[in-house]
Amino acid sequence: MIIAIDGPAASGKGTLARRIAAHWALPCLDTGLLYRAVARDVVAASFRPADPWAALAAARGLDLAGLSDPDLRTPAAGDLASIVARIPQVRAALLSYQRNFAAQPGGAVLDGRDIGTVVCPEADVKIYVTASAEVRADRRLRECLARGENVSFEHILADILRRDERDSSRDNAPMRPAHDADLLDTSDLDIEAAFDAAVGLIKRKIGQQGA
Repeated sequence: MIIAIDGPAASGKGTLARRIAAHWALPCLDTGLLYRAVARDVVAASFRPADPWAALAAARGLDLAGLSDPDLRTPAAGDLASIVARIPQVRAALLSYQRNFAAQPGGAVLDGRDIGTVVCPEADVKIYVTASAEVRADRRLRECLARGENVSFEHILADILRRDERDSSRDNAPMRPAHDADLLDTSDLDIEAAFDAAVGLIKRKIGQQGA
């Protein structure tokens, strides 16, 4: 069973993906970490994130062991990742790894922005997780404050809106719901309610396929 979880920044898709993977005992891949790691390595090599050749070299030489780096989960890393993710050569270089991960025996859960549309268009279940920009900014603000970061709601909201525009307007694999994805708006849901709703969607989808 391949489950594709897509959605914009701070929608809760990553947390949901991990919970869903644990529930069905499936491996889970946060594909955004791949792009964050590429951006990190490009900057570490003193190149600009938008440099296509430096980004491609970083993608081809990516050390997957480095995905556990906690710095990859910061808002700054996410902003750089959305720049790298616009480069078609980088997306192509990372596509085979993502598809191989999904194709392992028993299936997998993958979350990102183009899983249901590009990476795994034949996924058994596709869920597009969303929430209002203001709710997502508030969630991100609380995460940053918990880490001791001095940021403002206005700054985070502007960053989220900028990332939404960048991710949805890119020519290659833009962020959008797959035509057959179930939409899950988490604006008014806590993680437990969102998880219950997602499990319900998945069970209904499996039931439809088994009918």
